[in-house]
Amino acid sequence: MKKAIIRPLMVLMVMGLALVAMTGCSKEEEKIKIGFNIPLTGDIPKVGEASKNAAQMLLADINAQGGLEVGGKKIPLEFIYEDNESKAESAVNAALKLIEQDGVVALIGPNSSKQAVPAGGTCNDNRTPMVSPWSTNPDTTKNRPWVFRAAFLDPFQGPVAVNFATKQFKATTAAVLFDVSNDYSKGLAEIFKEVFEKKNGADSVVAFVSHGTKDQDFSAQLTKIINSKPDFIFVPDNYNQVALIVRQARDLGWKGPFMGSDAWGSAELMKLCGDDCKGQFFSTHYAAAGAKGATKEFIDRYEAKYGETPDDVAALTWDATRLVLQAIQDSGSYNSDVKKERKAIRDALSSIKEFAGITGSMKFDSQGDPIKCAVVVRIDETGNFVFAESICP
Repeated sequence: MKKAIIRPLMVLMVMGLALVAMTGCSKEEEKIKIGFNIPLTGDIPKVGEASKNAAQMLLADINAQGGLEVGGKKIPLEFIYEDNESKAESAVNAALKLIEQDGVVALIGPNSSKQAVPAGGTCNDNRTPMVSPWSTNPDTTKNRPWVFRAAFLDPFQGPVAVNFATKQFKATTAAVLFDVSNDYSKGLAEIFKEVFEKKNGADSVVAFVSHGTKDQDFSAQLTKIINSKPDFIFVPDNYNQVALIVRQARDLGWKGPFMGSDAWGSAELMKLCGDDCKGQFFSTHYAAAGAKGATKEFIDRYEAKYGETPDDVAALTWDATRLVLQAIQDSGSYNSDVKKERKAIRDALSSIKEFAGITGSMKFDSQGDPIKCAVVVRIDETGNFVFAESICP
């Protein structure tokens, strides 16, 4: 008789404990999951590190306040970081994992266009909003209503580089060295050539030379360029390649100037390039030296936390992530159905007409691309990136 009573009681107790555990679990799982598709290894690991640093700082800020306030309710954030190894295929796989396995409501990154273009297609096909902080190639967002960015585009950056270099160096000829396997580098090189020759005449780009992503020796390309006697060399390459190219050009006797693009802007550039890069110019998204207001506050906090000045990738990641968070808040409520929440975020992102970022105020066009100013910086004698000029659309 006692056993008959005890057994049902034990069953009820187990069920009750399971119910409590499930209830506790569901509360813990009520988090806003955002994925970061970034290069933590591979050719440009400093880009991934900068993105993660900025994201972690923002995550700590918001979760310290109890989470993101959405519709009068605070919901904690969870950031999930996936390494795309600086490879296009890995970026697609990272996007699929974040979407299908981790159930994120939005993705930040990839940064480099080489990874952002294919991953953007994956996110668009899977109806998951993606914001690239750093990609400037038009194909990242073109005809992809689920993909956005926080950076200006190469069709804008190309003329900025042409006009500044023509004025600064009094140039009528130029040479271009670019990575043929990188969508960003190849696309920007082609835009630069087209704009420069429209401005200075046919064949004013006296050498248009490519290299591979894994190349370490650029002597053949640089010899051809130096022999063409350009007024300057335009190098729209990643910071790790730039350091090798500039040093090897100096070893071959090139004493003229270089003009670079935003992929030069890593904090790692001067560690790799040293004195050889001092005095050169590149177009980018913001200048840390002389910053004011919210931008200076971000820079000061980043320097205090990580011991180095944040590069443009860090600042753009901050802006890109805040864009997604604003979209979540603008939607008015948070839907636990992931697919419905993704749609709400996409709709809210497409409705943001203007955004005050730390990399500048930006307005968005129908493709999800921001219309914003570019900055040209000079690498000074101490290795700092110093503001030279601001160019707006």
